Amino acid sequence: MSVAFGGLQVIHALDLHVDEHEIVSVIGPNGAGKTTVFNLITGVHRPDSGDILVDGESIVGLAPHAITNRGVARTFQTLRLFLNMSVKENVMAAAYGRTRATILESFLQLPHARREERAIHELAEGKLAFFGQRLVGYRWDQPAFSLSYANRRRLEIARATATQPRILLLDEPAAGMNPVETHEMTELIGKLRDDGGYTILVIEHDMHVVEGISDRVVALDHGFKIAEGSYQQVATNELVVEAYMGLRTAEKK
Repeated sequence: MSVAFGGLQVIHALDLHVDEHEIVSVIGPNGAGKTTVFNLITGVHRPDSGDILVDGESIVGLAPHAITNRGVARTFQTLRLFLNMSVKENVMAAAYGRTRATILESFLQLPHARREERAIHELAEGKLAFFGQRLVGYRWDQPAFSLSYANRRRLEIARATATQPRILLLDEPAAGMNPVETHEMTELIGKLRDDGGYTILVIEHDMHVVEGISDRVVALDHGFKIAEGSYQQVATNELVVEAYMGLRTAEKK
């Protein structure tokens, strides 16, 4: 796929795939086009050319909520929680898009609406329980703004999982964390795949995280894919080193 904004080519004929239950990391310097890739997949932007397939079916042109219903969920580089809502309500909010009760049924609290409401409460509690002691118990009723930064990151991922996605798009999940929190996030991403069964596409700048989680790494620079392969293959690629360091290893010799 390719896309340009105002005559500036941002993504150049990018060929990218993620296999089921795989963790693929997208790396690259600032301005490489990484978040634009997420915006294209989730329907924020539409590619000028090319196609985006989920389970073999095109999602190009669909509204973001329709893409979510096809099994694609994401988090954001800058946290976008409902800070004045409780922890549990944040997760519940993501599940209401799949309910079928009408406004009248909900207002009158008819049996169908009550059953759906109970199911959403149970879903939210189950998704939060996945994160262990960090987001359970008394924290359910706390406002999201009272959480630590790391737990806000966890809550945003929990909210994404409440949409019942096939693939999770995580945009710099370890950004702004200290080394201990970064290690815990690395373990969490692996758990999401191994225990949660999710397929994961992740943007990450921390190479320790990338090395610890990735089945495959894709490196971008100015919208071009410059390398793809294992972490070791990509980390030692001359074009990748040049993109990050601004020089060619061959010129240093």
